[in-house]
Amino acid sequence: MCKYKCVTLDDTKALAYKFAKLIKDGGCFINLFGEIGAGKTAFVKFVAEALGIKEKVTSPSFVILNEYHSAEIPVYHFDLYRLEHAGIKTISDELREYSYGKKITFVEWAEFSEGELPFERIEINVTYDDDDSRVYEFKSIGRDDIIEGLKN
Repeated sequence: MCKYKCVTLDDTKALAYKFAKLIKDGGCFINLFGEIGAGKTAFVKFVAEALGIKEKVTSPSFVILNEYHSAEIPVYHFDLYRLEHAGIKTISDELREYSYGKKITFVEWAEFSEGELPFERIEINVTYDDDDSRVYEFKSIGRDDIIEGLKN
């Protein structure tokens, strides 16, 4: 596990660019946790920018999934916030499908997945700090290589 405090948006961008370098070749499945407005989508936007995504990256809150294919590696961005229990069950196969191979998959509000994410992943918890900065806490489930890369 590792933790980063981002005081400015430039700090968040630098962290996202560092993260993007670590996942761009092999892909990664990433769960994002945090309150509304904490900075989950901002982080995804910066990672996508670092990867060379040309499309405008937006929150998939109302569409569940946004796909971006303009870079060397495809990026998929899920948002589970609006799904109920039955809704999660209908996309659990897709979540598994998007976890394999050379692709990058972000899942915002992964806490609503009800344990349907058993595969290797990085979990990022985004919280507000007292001074309105953000703290990004990275946890590995089978992807220690990425955590070690972030520490360097």
